[in-house]
Amino acid sequence: MSSLTDDLIAVLGRDRVHDGVAHRSLYRKDASNMEGATSVVCLPRTTDEVRACVESANRHGVPFVARGSGTGLAGGAVPLDGEVVISLSRMTDIVSVDPVNRRAWVQPGVLNLDLSNQLQHLGVHFAPDPSSQQTCSIGGNVANNSGGPHCLAEGVTNAHVLAVKVVLPDGSVTVLGGDDPEPVGYDLRGVFVGSEGMLGIATEVCVKLTQNYPAVRTMLMDFADVSDGAATVSGIIAAGMVPAAIEMMDQLCLEAVEAYIHAGLPVESAAALLVEVVGLPHELEHQVERIVAIAHEHRVNDVRVAQDEAERQLLWKGRKSAFGAIANIEPDYYLHDTVVPRSKLPDVLEQIYEIARRHELQVLNVFHAGDGNLHPLLVYDARIPGTIERVHAAGREIVEASVAAGGALSGEHGIGLEKRDYMHLMFSDVDLAAQNALRCAFDPEMRANPGKVLPSPSSCAEINAIPKPEGAWI
Repeated sequence: MSSLTDDLIAVLGRDRVHDGVAHRSLYRKDASNMEGATSVVCLPRTTDEVRACVESANRHGVPFVARGSGTGLAGGAVPLDGEVVISLSRMTDIVSVDPVNRRAWVQPGVLNLDLSNQLQHLGVHFAPDPSSQQTCSIGGNVANNSGGPHCLAEGVTNAHVLAVKVVLPDGSVTVLGGDDPEPVGYDLRGVFVGSEGMLGIATEVCVKLTQNYPAVRTMLMDFADVSDGAATVSGIIAAGMVPAAIEMMDQLCLEAVEAYIHAGLPVESAAALLVEVVGLPHELEHQVERIVAIAHEHRVNDVRVAQDEAERQLLWKGRKSAFGAIANIEPDYYLHDTVVPRSKLPDVLEQIYEIARRHELQVLNVFHAGDGNLHPLLVYDARIPGTIERVHAAGREIVEASVAAGGALSGEHGIGLEKRDYMHLMFSDVDLAAQNALRCAFDPEMRANPGKVLPSPSSCAEINAIPKPEGAWI
């Protein structure tokens, strides 16, 4: 590896290439509970430097892993076996802004919330808002097609990316998509967004900017039964309304968050909904009245409407602090991410509680109820022998229950390493071969983030050798 390190130093300088034990240890994992090992970490600042890093890795036959802020929860940025980590955290420029057409070209290391804050004076924002938006990067959002509480109405990252400049796995540079209303050719931009670093490295992203809302109303509703809260969600959508956000927190989550931020949350209730509507001021009162009426039809205990921006921000701080608040319960947690049909929310939630009880674990549920995107938090103490094994067994059962209910493996965290071996629960061998074939079209040597998302085969030669059903296109 010393010759590879020398090549990278020649490109970036000694101060942006790290092969010491301490630095390599820092980059061996992301925010998941999985870890691996890297041989060297490099920190480019430009597209040309990223290209040079990829070419150096290719010359030495060493795979590479692109990394943003490291907030991923599925092991997508974990280097498995000594791969070069290409960290994009130094690529933080907003390259250009077009306020008239509401778009901007940004480097991938720009933090999600920083982008919106820096453009606030233009009356626009970047709509995807993961709970980690203070620390997650635009490049990571692109890699995982991230969502957030407001993706119910606004859509996930794919709906807000117009084009991506990409260093492909062979070191060539191209632009996928475009800022034209209808770019020519196949939607390779759509293929790239959500590809988790397997098709190349994004070095600039053209994002769509969304106009700030004229008015916002935020409601907190609590229920004595989780199923009543879930039924309220379905009732709101069935009434033809699509709020900006509908979030749910169960009782254990409410207790943990309240102890953390002291927002006056209804800790005696089984569940609470955080519902937000946006639009013109004269429209919102009518929407609030309709939503409150639906909640009362489903036995709501109380409805709290934020009276000003400070109270609204406090309620949202409660929702977005949930993952940090669990430290008041146990030192460790395993956060899952599955999707189920809204109509199946009560049934699947009950299954999750039963799974946790059977494995002698505590579970907090905090999730995007509007689109059925569940985030069960299994909290535990890893120092207790046998606990991690029980956590992973429970996690697998949660995934299986979600898929059996007609759901999906992931809503926004990605597949990464965590759910790679569960892909067969949703996809046939032919489906997986088709996905592998697409990957091979971008990366014949499988050097870009190897071992993630797709289970075996491990090489494009093996994929080409798979017998194809008659009439299959792959």
